[in-house]
Amino acid sequence: MMPAPGDNRPQLRVGMIGYSFMGAAHSQGWRVAPRFFDLPTLPVMKTIVGRNEQAVSAAATNLGWQTYSTDWRSAVTSDDLDLIDVCTPGDTHAEIAIAALEAGKHVMCEKPLANTVEEAEAMAKAAEKAAQSGVFSVVGFTYRRVPAVALARQLIAEGKIGAIRQVRAQYLQDWLSDENAPLSWRLDKKKAGSGALGDIGAHIIDLTQFMTGEEITGVTGMLETFVNERPTAVESSGLSGTAGEERGQVTVDDAALFLARFSGGAVATFEATRYAWGRKNAIRIEINGTKGSVAFDFEDMNVLHFFDSSDDPQTGGYRRILATEDVHPYIHAWWPPGHGLGYEHGFVHQAADVVRDISNNQQPRPSFADGLAVQRVLAAVEESSNSGTTWTQIRK
Repeated sequence: MMPAPGDNRPQLRVGMIGYSFMGAAHSQGWRVAPRFFDLPTLPVMKTIVGRNEQAVSAAATNLGWQTYSTDWRSAVTSDDLDLIDVCTPGDTHAEIAIAALEAGKHVMCEKPLANTVEEAEAMAKAAEKAAQSGVFSVVGFTYRRVPAVALARQLIAEGKIGAIRQVRAQYLQDWLSDENAPLSWRLDKKKAGSGALGDIGAHIIDLTQFMTGEEITGVTGMLETFVNERPTAVESSGLSGTAGEERGQVTVDDAALFLARFSGGAVATFEATRYAWGRKNAIRIEINGTKGSVAFDFEDMNVLHFFDSSDDPQTGGYRRILATEDVHPYIHAWWPPGHGLGYEHGFVHQAADVVRDISNNQQPRPSFADGLAVQRVLAAVEESSNSGTTWTQIRK
């Protein structure tokens, strides 16, 4: 966003590394946030970075960035930028984020934080050191910022469902159900770190810890790869591509299932798969407590279901809350009640929250330490699956 004439607010000049699916979503966030939220600092979409000059030049024009570059190392040390937004595959997160923090730049990094616990630990350490000088970092777990999810966290924190007993979490997609769908970097362990486990399982790990306010302390898991070989992609964009005649190896999991225990004693089941025909982006979370329950499904993202066990049994049942009232999180900036929000609004809320926190010299959440906590759960699930271990404690 370019400052309007007479806008004298301080600026937060953003440089973004990457321009595909996540790059477009993050661009939407930076572009729209200052137009709907009253922010003390104006985010300015300064520079977008990518390896292919022709493609990144087109992305700069299409997505609204002032300039483009093909050199991320120059970007992270540029005097023209204040924040680096990392939207690249996982194998590059640590190098880019640490370099940016050491150069005094705030950092936003897509999830999962890294490909290994060791990388995530290095990133969290760099973030902790940078924060001492007022330089902050945040992980892009944007589903936290869906109003119905944020409302669920509020209700749980207020004790509306009592002490938590059970958690059920699923992330179901079908974009790999066709075994002839082409390879992408998300199916390469060297680039992605893991498959369904890290790509989408990381989200429900973060969401359940966010909603409950508790940590996962141990897991027992199983990973499965259904299709070991796929056509190589001739062209790819986001989650789709065009299949070629050659074939390559799939080196990540297609589905991840695990049991877990939370720090408050609750037990949990988790499932992440990209092989659930008919499920496009079904993030399903149900949390049962001693007084009631909450339930959420992202495919009906404006709705939260709430059950209060103290209701009269004659009329009791799950209450359908349309989370579009001014009293619900983030909604005050948007439309009249009943006019729902979409996927892209989470990125707008993320940008607004990050800008406010940095302006107030406070740590945005989820922090790199939060991202490291998720990474440790991912590693424990993989360790449990590979070793056949009945129970794996989360190491800290």
